[in-house]
Parts: sequence; C-alpha cells; structure tokens
Amino acid sequence: MKIYQVGGAVRDKLLGKAPNDCDYVVVGATPEEMLKQGFTEVGKGFPVFLHPITKEEYALARKEIKTGDKHTDFTFVFDKGITLKEDLERRDFTCNAIAYDFENGEYIDYFGGREDIRNKILRHVNAEHFVEDPLRVLRLCRFAAQLDFEAAPETIELCRQMVGRGMLEHLTAERVWGEFLKAMKTRAFYKFVALARQIGVLKVVLPEIDALWSVPERTEYHPEGNTGEHVLNALKASAKDSALVMFALLLHDVGKLLTPKEELPSHKGHESNSRPLIYKICNRLRTPNRFRDFAVMAAEQHMRFHHIPEMRPGSLHDLAEKMTIGHICYVDEYTEVCLADFASTSSSDKKQESEKMLLAAEKLRLACRVIAEIKASDIPNFASLPKDERFKERLREYRIRILQENLQKLP
Repeated sequence: MKIYQVGGAVRDKLLGKAPNDCDYVVVGATPEEMLKQGFTEVGKGFPVFLHPITKEEYALARKEIKTGDKHTDFTFVFDKGITLKEDLERRDFTCNAIAYDFENGEYIDYFGGREDIRNKILRHVNAEHFVEDPLRVLRLCRFAAQLDFEAAPETIELCRQMVGRGMLEHLTAERVWGEFLKAMKTRAFYKFVALARQIGVLKVVLPEIDALWSVPERTEYHPEGNTGEHVLNALKASAKDSALVMFALLLHDVGKLLTPKEELPSHKGHESNSRPLIYKICNRLRTPNRFRDFAVMAAEQHMRFHHIPEMRPGSLHDLAEKMTIGHICYVDEYTEVCLADFASTSSSDKKQESEKMLLAAEKLRLACRVIAEIKASDIPNFASLPKDERFKERLREYRIRILQENLQKLP
C-alpha cells in the first residue's frame, strides 16, 4: 500500500498557497485493507475512505469507463494493480495531476504539470478522458478565474469541439450553477465569462448574456460599442469578490435585449425589461432566490443611483427601502454594483462624476440607517396615534423628516 497527496492541494502548495482541502490516493490496497486500518468507507460509486483521525478523504486508485451521456454514467475499475500514473491520467488538467510522495518528499509529475504551473497554463491531461465529462469545459473557465491562468490553445480547441458536438446539453442545472458560483467568488470572474464566450459555452448555458455582444451602445458612454463588453468591463471593475455582486453585474443590463429599435442605442427604460429575463435565467439555472431577487433589484434600480445626489428625501427613502430583501439590507452590494457599472463607462469629467458617486453612496447608506434605526414606536405620540391604514404612511413621513435633518448635516 502506498499513499500520495493529489489534486488541488498539491497544486496550491506549488503555487505557494495554503490548500483548502487535502485529498489522497491509495495505490495497491483493497477496501478490506482500508477498513482493517480504521478507515470509514463513505463513497457510493467508488471506494472513498475517511481517515480515522484527520477525517481527510482517501480514495483507492481507479480507472473510469464512460458508459453514457450523463455525468453519472461511469463504471469504475479499482484493484491493487491500478498504478498511480493510470489514476492521475484520468484527471482534468496537468496542474491537478501531480502527486506528492510524503515518504520521499518528492513530486511525481508524469504530464508536465509543474511546468504548466510555472507558466500559468491550463492544459488537459488526456483528450480521451477529458471529453468523458463535459463539465470540464466549465471547470476550465472556472480555474482560469480562480488561478488567473490562461488556457492552452489545444485545450480551447478541444472544448470548442465538445460544445459543437452538443455534449454540454447533458449537464444538470445544479452542476452548471456550481461552477458559476465558485467562479463568481473570485475577483477575476470576468475571465470565466470571457473564456466561456471564446469557447462557445456561454451561448449554451447563458445565451442571453452571449447575445449582449450584438447589442449596440452609445460610444460616448461605452466606447467598446456593445453591451457585452461593457458587462465584462463592469465585472473587471468590481472591487469585491462577492458572488452576489458578480451575478448582479452579469445580469444588470440584460434588459437591453428587449430595447425597441427606436430606442437604440440609448436603451431608455431598459431597467424595467430586466425582470422577466432574469427570472427566466434563474429558473433555468435553479439559482437561490436571494441571487435572483438581488439581481432583479439591482437591474431595475441601478440607473437611479446616479440621481441620488439630487434626490428629494422622500425619493431617497423609497429607494433605500428597496435595499432590504427578505429582512437583509443589501445596500453595500447594490452600491458596489453601481460603482462598478459607473467605473466601466466614459465621462467628460471622471473626477467630478466619481465624487458624485461617492456622495450618492454616502446618502444611500444614511437613508438605510435611518430606516433601520427609526421604529414605529419612535413616532411622537405613538401610543395615541390610530393604528389604521395611514399608520404606515405616518412612519414613512417621520423617517423622511429624520432623514432630511441628517442630510443637512452632511458637508
């Protein structure tokens, strides 16, 4: 029996990063031998065992045989004769196909993974095995964002062929969303989107976003000339590695797909067109409701952010109320979406506009604090006021009065 550390932990160690999860492969062992040593079997499709003390995962070396189109359609071969090289050869990218031998303190690299890590390249290990799991096309895009690597030309071409053969049509919504979610937790999510479009997979999983590259924009505000590039630049401009923010930025201008021809390229009123498209996308991807609801709110309200400095207290109060979704205030996330959107546009006086945006953020956060802090019981003569249908409006009027007083204190 021989144990090696494998996968992302080895890759991260070579990158100088602290690994999140450590996985191990066991060569030359049987399930019975693992159980005798105190390991607990947890794998259903193939033998995976938990270490009796560390609870880390140890998998028997295996080979996989594809039996159908679904991601679960595999037969696994695992016996004491499976070699470490055979196990590593079924992995996706060379950077993930390196093993570490603890006994000798050596890296075992059959496929040039360390060289690709030094050059920041994502390259498939074995084309025959790679195409057996179409999710690897999205994993390529995700690792490009997470690791800030570039995809090898031959791997891009292989992925294009997989897309062209319709192989991604068999992916479940849960697996697709899982890759999106992991990628959106990085600041380089734009690399995921750009590579997905280059390969052609964006047109398969998010055709609405892919179509934005054919939507014209006014070049005085968007010199790139189309909505798709604007969205990509907005994703680049975001300063937060927040999946919620990235998803909202990805969809914030999707309503422009429904702009009438007479309104092109100004896209007047595109915000109100976004809701049905976002619902359609989220239903297809089966996203959590909070992602859908925040994306809808940000898309419908992002143009109002620019007008906050001139807003009357009542309008500012009403906008601030929309920041709360399901008892959670998303003012910081909404502000980040709007600032990233602004940063990706052109302006004759960028410095002045930037100061205006910062003032807008300050005023909106102030309004949200007032709403959060002022309760109904704070209204003067609360006990004697009739609790009728006008009571909610009285609370709004009182909050607006307090907000106006606080706004006057701002420099």
